[in-house]
Amino acid sequence: MEEIDIPVAGGPLRVLLWPGDGPLVVAAHGITANALSWAAVARALHGRVRLAAPDLRGRAGSAALPGPFGMARHAADLIAVIDHFGERSARLVGHSMGGFVVTETAARHPERVDSVLLVDGGIPLAVPPGMDVDTALQATIGPAMQRLNMKFPKFRDYLAYFRSNPALGRYWSPDIEAYVLRDYTGTGSTCNIDAIRADARDMLSAPAAYGYPLLWAPRGLQDEDTGLYAKDQLAAVDAELIPDVNHYTILLGAGAERVATRIVA
Repeated sequence: MEEIDIPVAGGPLRVLLWPGDGPLVVAAHGITANALSWAAVARALHGRVRLAAPDLRGRAGSAALPGPFGMARHAADLIAVIDHFGERSARLVGHSMGGFVVTETAARHPERVDSVLLVDGGIPLAVPPGMDVDTALQATIGPAMQRLNMKFPKFRDYLAYFRSNPALGRYWSPDIEAYVLRDYTGTGSTCNIDAIRADARDMLSAPAAYGYPLLWAPRGLQDEDTGLYAKDQLAAVDAELIPDVNHYTILLGAGAERVATRIVA
């Protein structure tokens, strides 16, 4: 794996690159996540593609990038990644909020996108109309949002906070630990709260992206039996259920092999 900086509006976008012999795949992570959420999938790909995963604007290695934030800016950043590698087009894959990023990119730049794969995201969430963005974030991502205003003077405390989430703690691994620590600043999270809110507003108003295949998890962000999506929400979607995974482990655990298989299909 290599870490590279790619020039985008406002400064450098940090990108993790897993080299390979096949086509370029650009992978977008979730709303408070970072590029290492793709590490297990990258390993499962065995070099069959070149996987480029940016820390999206306002997160981890790209935390210093300024606004404006939102899906349109993320789409421009993904096109900059494709340009950097000298490609006319690329395959896109997005997890959680990253699903909205890649569908926005495909809508704005269809000639630059070979295919789109959604992973437990990209389909509008079932939230009441008119719900304000902070309430919607709390209702959907809960502790992942709460930590953004918390201080953790020791990295062990930061790890303990994540390990207390059954969706992560029950499945703890070196991949999950590295993913968690990539977001740690020495006191708390790298995430820019303005970026989180702006991106969430766009997610809440996003049109339905039913034309793309979706891999989805039956368990949620706390490993609860109810996932991010209910089966009846996906009746119009080309959706494949990945059994025995939650919103995180569909990428960072047991779901990684299947995600990799669908990326190269």
